[in-house]
Formats: sequence, structure tokens, C-alpha cells
Amino acid sequence: MRVTIAEIARRARVSKTTVSRVLNNKDDVDAATAVRVREVIAATGYTPSARAVGLARGRTQTVGMFVPSLTWPWMGEVLQGVADVLEARGYGLLLNTMNRGEESLAQFARHVSAKAFDGLLLIAPPGTLGYLTGLHESGLPVVMIDDRGDNPGFPSVATTNRDGAADAARHLLSLGRERLALITGPAEFGCTRARTEGFTETLSARGLPAALVVEGDFTRESGRAAIEGLLAEGVGFDGVFAQNDHMAIGALDALRAAELKVPTDVAVVGFDDLACHTVPALTTIRQPSREMGEAAARLLLGLLDGEPPPEGPVVVPTTLVVRESAP
Repeated sequence: MRVTIAEIARRARVSKTTVSRVLNNKDDVDAATAVRVREVIAATGYTPSARAVGLARGRTQTVGMFVPSLTWPWMGEVLQGVADVLEARGYGLLLNTMNRGEESLAQFARHVSAKAFDGLLLIAPPGTLGYLTGLHESGLPVVMIDDRGDNPGFPSVATTNRDGAADAARHLLSLGRERLALITGPAEFGCTRARTEGFTETLSARGLPAALVVEGDFTRESGRAAIEGLLAEGVGFDGVFAQNDHMAIGALDALRAAELKVPTDVAVVGFDDLACHTVPALTTIRQPSREMGEAAARLLLGLLDGEPPPEGPVVVPTTLVVRESAP
């Protein structure tokens, strides 16, 4: 059986409070008493839990994280970046999702009420920003990863969605492609709006025709359906920018089925740099997912250490990665 602090107190003939003070190196314990307590600790092999020590010091040494789902394609990279930084600093991670809707939110709220974590990292689930802003205003340190265009009133880490999409447009134009199709994500997402603006404004600045815009939902199936719809309408295009790699893969599927060659007939560019094994290899805008997780974790730990928050979002830039689908 695990030795408890109560057992240490019984054997040392002191209170549990005195044991706790010895464990936390308080200087208001009689020296002989402290020696006796430490001898009992050594004899029993007692090890205090990290949570118990953290609570005694006013910290749990745990960071909470609240996300919509773990199925988002880039979520694993974000989580790895967060974990790398937290583990190096001796912090644990308490992860919550919104997979079960209101039930998930209620469970997360119980963790908040129990003060189960020192600060919160989040990719805000839809419909929760007001609640999360309230937590921040009540004093909980909060950092948002990928502000999705919401411009929250608390620190955040973002990437250059607009600039990345502009890079995609400029690259396609540099290849001589001038009749371009744009497959967007859901219109309510801030990243969709930013990527659409960056792409369409680049075309407009060159005096070129507006892109053929089809809304998708970030799935492979929606990318395929978008291209199939354009082909069925008989509209011509020689380049495609899909706002994530999954839709770009769907576009490749549809073009292959229509016996159109990539990149000879149609060049294709994605966004994220998560599709490593497409045929042909996918040109894409790399979203720095792991680096965003790292930056957010470092920012939150800085806040916990008393550092002032930055005046605006911490921005980690995208980069163009050229491969076979648009060389």
C-alpha cells in the first residue's frame, strides 16, 4: 500500500501540517522535529504526489487544454509541440474536447471549478468564446492557438493565413496559370476568410479574372466534389488552390478520374503540409502546427511566471513547399 502523509505524521508524532511544511522546506519547523520527519520519510520510502506538492505551493503544475476534437488533421502536431514544452518544464497536460457537446463542456467546467490546472491553452470550440473570455477576465491565464480570425481579448498564437494564400496565388501565377479555382473551407472559420482574401486580392492586384470559388468543408470528399462540379459545368481552369491538404487530395482524385494530368493540365496547391504521400507529391503552404503549439505553451508558462502578455498575437509564419503537383 502507498504510504500516506497521515502515516508519516503518525510515525513521526506530528501533525499532517507539520509534515507538509517539512516537505515544502518551510523554515518555521523546529530543527529536531524536521530531522525526525525526514528520517521517517526516508525509512518508509514516502514520495509526495506532484499534485499534492503543487497544491501546497499554490500551483498544480498542470496546464489545461480545450479543443473541438482530436480528429482535426493538424491537431496531433499542435499537441506534440505543446507537450514538448510542458514536459521539459515539469508540467502535466489535462486535455478536454467538445466531442460530446454540452456534456463535454460541463465536464470541462468542473475542472475549471476544481482549479485542476494553472492556465489554459485552447483552440476555441464553436460557440464557447464568450465563456472562455469570461474565464480569462476572472483571472485564469488563457492562450488561444490559431485565433481563427476571432481576435480574442487574451494572448494568442496565429499563423500567416492571408500571406500563405497569397504565396499560393503568386506561385500558380508564376507557372503561367491564370484561370484558377479556389476550394475554400467553411465560411464561418476565420482562417477560411483570411485565406480567401489573400488569394483573391492577389489575383485582383494583377488584373486577372476572379477565381472560381467553391466552398468545401476541409474533407477529402468535399475537394473531390468541388472539382467534379466545376468539370460538370464545363468551366475551364488550369490551377487549383485548396485551403487544406485533404481537399487538395480530393481534387487530385477528381482530376485523375477525369484523366487530366497534374501538373501538365492542372497545377494543384494545398495548405497545411500534412499530405506526405500523394501522387504526384503535393505542393502546399506549410502551416507551422508544432511550432504554434510550442509558442503557445511557452507564452502560457511565461504568463504563469509573471511575464507581461504581448501586445498582439504571436505570429508563426507559413512557408511555400514546392513539389510535383505545381513545380
